[in-house]
Amino acid sequence: MIVITGATGALNGATVDHLLERVPAADIAVAVRDVAKAQRFADLGVALRYGDYAEPGSLTTAFDGADQVLLVSSSDPGADAVSLHRAAIDAAVAVGAGRILYTSHQGASLESPFRPARDHAATEQLLADSGIAWTSLRNGFYAHSLNWLMGPWRETGTILVPADGPVSWTAREDAAEAAAVILASDVAYDGPTTLTASAAPTFEDIAAIASELTSREITRVVMDEEDWIARQVAQGTKEFVSRFSLGIYKAAQEGRFAGVDPLLAELLGREPRTVRELLTMPAAR
Repeated sequence: MIVITGATGALNGATVDHLLERVPAADIAVAVRDVAKAQRFADLGVALRYGDYAEPGSLTTAFDGADQVLLVSSSDPGADAVSLHRAAIDAAVAVGAGRILYTSHQGASLESPFRPARDHAATEQLLADSGIAWTSLRNGFYAHSLNWLMGPWRETGTILVPADGPVSWTAREDAAEAAAVILASDVAYDGPTTLTASAAPTFEDIAAIASELTSREITRVVMDEEDWIARQVAQGTKEFVSRFSLGIYKAAQEGRFAGVDPLLAELLGREPRTVRELLTMPAAR
């Protein structure tokens, strides 16, 4: 039995869809906080189970009988993500799961200026200490994030950023499909497993791509960090959200998202989507 958490979300929901192409529905269960939102999976023969990281008691029931458990990382910026992940890992261990898989991030590091990267690194340590087999899916930075990280560049002709650096922008859809391939595989992917696109363009590179796509000049401008924060706040973004986002740019500047790995292409049997493709696709927003 493969139990997948967070299946009502875009990432693990797509993973379930791809997994259904590879294994019988009877071998899959989804553990979700809102069972009603997962009804489409039940209609396909997937078992629905209630499970909430914030309610540890619900997780042992949700994970019962699991050979593999795929844990989605918490996306709540106000939550103690590591504590939530610890509860899920403990539950998987308690039911005797054979392997835990976790949606991590390429830039996982305790020293990263991007908070989620620190949470991922701490969670990976929990997995390493769990005593059972584990796989950390270190996905490249999801490319759909470019929609808001680039700002209204189509209207202004300018991409304003507080820092710049290479990022292996990776389609969330590709990462989801790769997770399904790994779950259905007989191959053991142990420990950190990097899944990225094949290139890592900077925002300056992306501005050049956008210029070609629109047949007009799109420029990248690096602003002073505090001026950028003030601009974001003036436009209605809360300051703590702006500073959270600043960590992304600073981590990129430090090269923490620069690496690329061929594994994603190997798992997909094709080249992953590129930034050029993603900028032309409405689904990338």
